[in-house]
Amino acid sequence: MRNSRNFDLIENKDFSIEPLRKTSCEQVRFVQCNIPDLADIDFIDCVFQDCNLSNASVKNCKISDIEFIGCKLTGVNFSESKDFAFAAVFENCILDYAIFERKKLNKTIFSNCKIHNADFTQTDFSKCKLHNCDFWDSVFDGTNLSGVDFSTSKNFTIDPTANNIRKAKFLSSDLAGLLTRFDIIIK
Repeated sequence: MRNSRNFDLIENKDFSIEPLRKTSCEQVRFVQCNIPDLADIDFIDCVFQDCNLSNASVKNCKISDIEFIGCKLTGVNFSESKDFAFAAVFENCILDYAIFERKKLNKTIFSNCKIHNADFTQTDFSKCKLHNCDFWDSVFDGTNLSGVDFSTSKNFTIDPTANNIRKAKFLSSDLAGLLTRFDIIIK
């Protein structure tokens, strides 16, 4: 986590009662906040820690150098956020049903995250860093996964004929997740 000495601190605030009415937030640390709407706000160099952002609107939201730590981001449609300068770190987060469709996730890091039923259709995942993530029932279709290291992650199902997996890394014990399309039995 970044040094938060220079960050403005917003703590224990429920923005569903009093919405966040800013057009830009820079170097702000949100702790234990409920934030249902981030639409049309530029977030630059911010930290969200232990926040509830479930089903939050991120339409036209800028996410640039943002850390989400211990946050609940269920159902967030990141494909609606601005593409320019998208850079995020997700650590110990719940990203179930999140949508990253057609997103360029160049500088994105996912660490110790639960990412069930998420949608990565036509996403550029090629420069993502993964560590110990659970991708149960997440969709990878037309996704660029080249060079991604899946060796510490689990429960992914990836069709190698429908995705770019060139130079991606997998454990031999996880190869079944790459072969389910072929309806074969692996013993």
